[in-house]
This record gives sequence, structure tokens and C-alpha cells, in this order.
Amino acid sequence: MPARRHPTARQVRLGTELRRLREAAGLKATEAASLLGANSVQMSQIESGIAGVSEQRVRRLAANYACGDAELIDALVGMATDRTRGWWEDYRGILPAAYQDLAELDHHATFRNDVAVIHVPGLFQTEDYARALFAYMNPEFPDSEVDLRVEHRMKRQVVIDGPEPIPYETVIHEAALRIQVAGQTASRAQLSRILEVSEADHVTVRVIPFALHDFAGAGSTMVHLGGAVPRLDTVVRDAPHGTAFLDSEAQLEHFRTLFRKVKEQALPPEQSRDLIHRMTKEL
Repeated sequence: MPARRHPTARQVRLGTELRRLREAAGLKATEAASLLGANSVQMSQIESGIAGVSEQRVRRLAANYACGDAELIDALVGMATDRTRGWWEDYRGILPAAYQDLAELDHHATFRNDVAVIHVPGLFQTEDYARALFAYMNPEFPDSEVDLRVEHRMKRQVVIDGPEPIPYETVIHEAALRIQVAGQTASRAQLSRILEVSEADHVTVRVIPFALHDFAGAGSTMVHLGGAVPRLDTVVRDAPHGTAFLDSEAQLEHFRTLFRKVKEQALPPEQSRDLIHRMTKEL
């Protein structure tokens, strides 16, 4: 298969998982390459996501790595053979790669859990809210650049608004709901949007109220996307250098625990809806 110039986060993840299986088997890259009739350079390209890999090769490697996890192997085969070209491909080369990576991860996710402390989660944002946010964070951008980002964010909401929605659970701090990012009218519309979407069976919203006096989770902001098997979950966090995709077993377990802890501190869904409803009436 021809080498890719810019592999996606999902393609890189496939290579990473194949490398982890090889390392767990105690094999060197050159030894694994010989199993495929390839060389070490080709093996490096596969494990970095630069080169694709066929179903046959994935299964051959898994067998020689003594991997007995059939569900994991099938999931890796699915990643290797997927040829989906989703709507996000229209933005490739126009927006930063992380935008496409996030949309692709959303598309393939089996569930999504968010924790939002300062801003309303992107999957809930109205156009006015998103536009004000992008314009403020990027004051040098012309309107056309802001419009592209807003358009992309609105399209990403298909994962909870579209014909095949995924289970979505989010914990939002009251601060994120109170901050009037785009003015009073837009804030009222934003809260109404959250209330409307939260009525869906696949959406669960919990709120961390200001009245909670022992919440130390201001740095808990995260997105947790479910993979075909738990090992293939991904946590997404904003970092000073850009978007960070976390996927080691230790990192995933840490953030699973963190989400459970934050969720336990939040109000139940019905009480959360009541709080948001009262906030809407106050505006």
C-alpha cells in the first residue's frame, strides 16, 4: 500500500496498537517484518500509520504475536480495512488536521463522555455560541475562517442529532452555563438547546452546581470516546501545543476513574434539568 503523507489519528492508533502487540510478544521490528516478507522500514511505516496494512497481514501479525483477543483483532481489522470518506474530508487541507481527526473519531465512537468546566460542550453549542467562542480565541481570523470552524462544529453534532446517534453523557459545571459567551439572548438560546437535546434517550446531562463546596475538578475537562473494544478508547484533551489524543491503558483507566468521580459529584439528570430550566427563565 502507498505511504500516506498525513495519517489520521485513527490510522496512527492502528499502528500504535500493532506495535504494542509486538512489544508484548517480545519481538523486534525486524523479526515482525520478516513475518510479512517486509523490511524494518516498511514495518516502521505500518506501526506509525504512514503505511496501510491489509486484513491478512493484521491477522498474521496477531497470530504470531500470540494475541488471543478475538474482539480486539476484529476491531483492528475493522480499522485497517475501513475506507470511510466522511463529510470531514471536505475540510482536509482547509482546517487543522485535529478537526478532521476529532470528527472521524466521533463517527466511529461507540459512546462519548464529556466533562466541561468553562465552556458548553461542542456537541451542544449553538452557532452563535460557537462563533463568539472562535472569534474571541482567534481575534486575528477573518470572518471566513471563523465561519469554517463554526460550520465544522455544527456538522459534528450529527453524532447526537443524526439518524444513528451514539450514547452521549456529559457533566457540565454551572460556570460554563452561567458565562454569557455571546450575550443574553444567545445564552438563553444556548440553555434551551441543552434542555432540548437532553430530552433524547441517548443523551444524559449532569451539572456540577456552584453549591457544591468540595469540587476540586476544575482541570477535569475531557472528551472520552469509546472504541469498538475498551482498549481502543481515546481521551481527547486540549493542551498548550494543541489537541492531545491519549490512549495508553494507564491513561484510559485514569480518565475512566476521573469521569466516574466527577459524575458522582454532579446533580442527577432531573435535578440538572431543573437547574438549567431555572437559569433559562432568569435570562
